Order: sequence, then structure tokens, then C-alpha cells
Amino acid sequence: MSDAVPTGDLEFTHQPTTDQSFENALAKARDGERLTVADGVELITTGTDRDGIDRRRKEQVLEAADRRRAEVVGDEVTFVANLNNNVTTACNTGCLFCNFKDRSEQFRTSYQEDHGGFTKKPAESREIVADAVERGIYEVCSVSGLHPALVLDEAHRELLEASDREDLNYRPPAEYDVDPGTYCEQIRAMDVGGVHVHSMTPEEAYHARRGTDWSYEEVFRRLSRAGLDSVPGTAAEILVDEVREVICPAKIDSAEWLEAMEAAAAVGLDTTATIMYGHVENAKHRVLHLQRVRELQDRTGAITEFVPLSFVHEETPLYERGLVDGGASRDEDELMIAVSRLFLDNVDHIQSSWVKYGDSRGLKMLTCGADDFMGTILSEEITKRAGGDYGEFRSIREYADMISAIGRTPVERSTDYEHRRVVDPEADVVGPRLGPKADGTPLLE
Repeated sequence: MSDAVPTGDLEFTHQPTTDQSFENALAKARDGERLTVADGVELITTGTDRDGIDRRRKEQVLEAADRRRAEVVGDEVTFVANLNNNVTTACNTGCLFCNFKDRSEQFRTSYQEDHGGFTKKPAESREIVADAVERGIYEVCSVSGLHPALVLDEAHRELLEASDREDLNYRPPAEYDVDPGTYCEQIRAMDVGGVHVHSMTPEEAYHARRGTDWSYEEVFRRLSRAGLDSVPGTAAEILVDEVREVICPAKIDSAEWLEAMEAAAAVGLDTTATIMYGHVENAKHRVLHLQRVRELQDRTGAITEFVPLSFVHEETPLYERGLVDGGASRDEDELMIAVSRLFLDNVDHIQSSWVKYGDSRGLKMLTCGADDFMGTILSEEITKRAGGDYGEFRSIREYADMISAIGRTPVERSTDYEHRRVVDPEADVVGPRLGPKADGTPLLE
């Protein structure tokens, strides 16, 4: 199990035992052979023939991953000028790893106490995004709670209003202080000034088709017509159902997550993929997750980047209920990045999350196989609400200085990595240039 889990608290079918040796797995990784799950387990644990992390072996894994990174993408470290515009914190899914959501009942007009959450109308989203576009962002990313009044579009609302089912997590907007509109309205609102709209996780897509016989392809096709450009592969957590049954039993299962991602790719939308690790899962679960992402990429070719997200445990139900006593260790973080690079031989870009790791550790991950350093993130609520301490904004100047300080080349990129420009850290003024209104002026004065 992860170092974060008290021994004996949970029993899983999948256990991190193999008949492979660390030495054989490392040799395959160095030679660029496609790794098996057993290989991945040996590398991510630094060998199942001993307890704990072997530091010498760990450095061998990190070295192999960094070498692979250099072969695949060179010495560039990329980042995107972006904004997070989360529409609502209202959610009653009850995931035990999350403190972003607020119980949706608290948002109803009949609820009189303060709950600290928020819901934005489409007009508010448009104003926020339009302002950020003027300041130079390339991308708006939007990941939100599953508000009961949110529907795909008015046709979806009509179906839900006419239904007599009580299991659809739907209430009409009139019952809430703020009407979030529909998903299509929110996407159209954020599709302003040529910005790239990155939104609608598989979980949100499920919410956008509840109570209908619509396929995920139909849902993503309507969202694409509304202005959606790409889909974040979050809500993946761990793509092993025995783990999901513990940490997010009310969420879609692994198969449905994969179905939604394939559908997004089928209608021409790029996607990303994530893993959220360091809670109740063990090393076998992590590698099984990587296998499912790799197989998905074999089928679709649509994944532009893989994002390991280290679990932030403070102020989450998993921690409060004693299911975990911490998050992943530094060794586990470094090995997660490295094995992601070595195992995902069909995904070019591995991201280091400075929001999760902080600056110094985030930069360290760039020597463990990662090549992308996230985005500027003009607003970030999810990690902050879970107890994260690493801030909500990163300037282009900071990126240029930090990346060049470790001997790598800072590169501003588009969401799909197709458009890039090298940033000169010696320039007097450094700001974004790829966004539709970007002219090199810093995002924040």
C-alpha cells in the first residue's frame, strides 16, 4: 500500500507482488521496451524483494526516465498561459478525497446559513474569461461540482423535468439562489475572443446525459458545437474499481470513464489524462492505472499529456475519517513521475504540478521524466480547498527564471502543444504571446 495508509485498514485483491526482478525491469526500461504491469510494479517500488524504497535503485529509475524524456521531447520545459474558471462548488457526489465541493443542498434558496461556496451564472463566466483573454491567456480550464440544476442544454432539461425518476440528481434552477444555466451555455459563455476552452471531464459528461439514452459522443458533439475545444481527463483518480469503491463510490466506474474519453476523441476533441495517487491505493493499482491509460492512447491517440496528481490529504474526509494519515512521500512522487514516463511510451508529455508539489519539488520532477510545468492558473480553488499551500498564480517571468535556472529551455505552449515559442529569460519584460490577445505584456502588473 501507499505510505499514506495505516497498515491493515483495507484489503484489496490487487497486491504489489510480481515474479519479475527489478534488474530485468530496469534493463527493459533502459532499452525502450514496452513495460508490463509487473515491470512497472518493480520500478515504482524499487523492487518487491525488499521493504521500503531503495535509494540507489530509485536513482537508477529516475536516470532512465530523464534520459527517455530527453530522447522524446528534448530539453524544453513547456507551460501554458491559462485561467481556471470553476463554475460551481455545489456537489453531492461525496468523494472522500475532495474538499472542493459544498453540499448542493446548501445552495438552495430555502437554506439560510452561509456555506462559503459559489455558483457563477454564464454571464459571470464570460466576464471573467473575457478579462483574462484581454490580459493574454491562451486557455480557460473549467472543472466544476455536479450541481443538480446543471444540464447539458434545454432539451436535456425538458427530459429531466418530465421524468418521474428520483435517482437523477436533478432539481430545477428555481430552487437555487443562483441559476448555473446549462453546460452548453457555460461553454458558449467561456468561448470568447478565440480562447481555447478545456472543460467537461468524463464525470461532468455523465452528469450531462443522466436520465437520457444519449451516447457520450452525442454529448461531446453538442458541447463541441457550443465551443468546447478539448477535454480534461480528470475524475480518473485510480482506474481500478476496488479503489474507486473506497474513495469515490458515487462516481462513474473505470469502464465508463474510459468510454467517455473514447467518445471525446471520436468527435475530434483532444484529451489529457491524470492519476490521483497517494491515498488508499497501492503500487499495483498505480501501474494498472498507467496500463489503462496506455491502452486508451493506443486506441485513440488523443491524449496530449499525462498529469500525476499527488493527493493533498489535509481537510479531506479520507484524512478526517482516519483512512489515511498523510499523502505520498517524496520518493513516491518522484517514482510516479519517472514510471509514468517509462510506462507511457505513447504519451509524449508528462506534467509536473507545481500546485501539488511546490516550486522546488516541482522543478525536481523535471529531472525525473516530466517536461511540462502546468500553467499560469489565474485562479485555483480545488487544491487550495483541500489544504494546498502552493499558491494560485505563476507568472511568465517566474517560469522563465525557474526553468532556465535548472539548465532547461522555457517554452510557452498551446494546449495541444502544437504552437510553441521559446521565452527569453534575459528580456526586460516577459509576458504571454500565444493567446489570441497576448502581446507580451505580463498577465499581472
